[in-house]
Order: sequence, then structure tokens, then C-alpha cells
Amino acid sequence: MGKEFLIVSKEILPDYYDKVIEARNLLSEGKVKGVSEAVKMVGISRSTYYKYKDFVFTPSENSMGRKALISVMLAHKKGALSEVLNYISSVNGNILTINQNIPINDVASVIISMDISETTITIEEIIVALKKFDFVKSAKLVAME
Repeated sequence: MGKEFLIVSKEILPDYYDKVIEARNLLSEGKVKGVSEAVKMVGISRSTYYKYKDFVFTPSENSMGRKALISVMLAHKKGALSEVLNYISSVNGNILTINQNIPINDVASVIISMDISETTITIEEIIVALKKFDFVKSAKLVAME
């Protein structure tokens, strides 16, 4: 996972980290209609949720650090997705699923899940490298286990 992450017991962390994860789970499971409802249910502010939502994750007990879900916004350019997939393959990332939406305003949203257990570089380095492609408008880590 590299030097960007720490494994820390939640016993020493403020409880709002757990609540951010709980709110994100409520949203992803469709148990609430929006962020406002989720944060109200768990007892945190919207600003706390937005500040930490992309940085706090729970590890899976049996496969920690093996799977990653990334979101990439690609310019509507022939071969753009193919180049992204070739790059991930070149660093030994194994693509598990791809969900690409149709381009709107010449930008397509792509969600890629991949096995990163054998990658030659960290997921952070993969994200940084993807951002350097001229047709990649944004790239971010959505989740990791």
C-alpha cells in the first residue's frame, strides 16, 4: 500500500471516522436518499462527511490491499479506455470489472475494479500516472480492500 496509508486501531481515533464510513455505507446500500439524511442518521455534519469520505476505508479481513475501485473521467477519444487498461496491465494490475457510461459533454465516466495484489507500483502511483494521460480528466481511488 505504500507510505501514504497507515493501519490504526479505531479505538484511538475520533468516532466521526467510523460515522463517515457508516454514512457512506447507508448511501451505497440505498438505505437513505442523500448525504443530508445519512449524516443526520449517524450524527455528523455534512462538512465532516465530505472532508473524510474519500480517505477513510475499512479493510477486508481476508484480502486486505488486494482490490481497488477507481473512478476515471475520460475525454471522448477513440482508444482512451484501451490505453488506460493497457497501462494498468503494464503494472500487473488485473482488471476485474469495468463500468463505462456514455460520454456526456465529451466526457465518459468509467469505474474500474481491479486486483492490485501483484502490481509493481502502489495504487497511489497508478492514480498519479493515470492523471498524466492528456485524455484523463480526473482519476481517484473510490475504495480499497
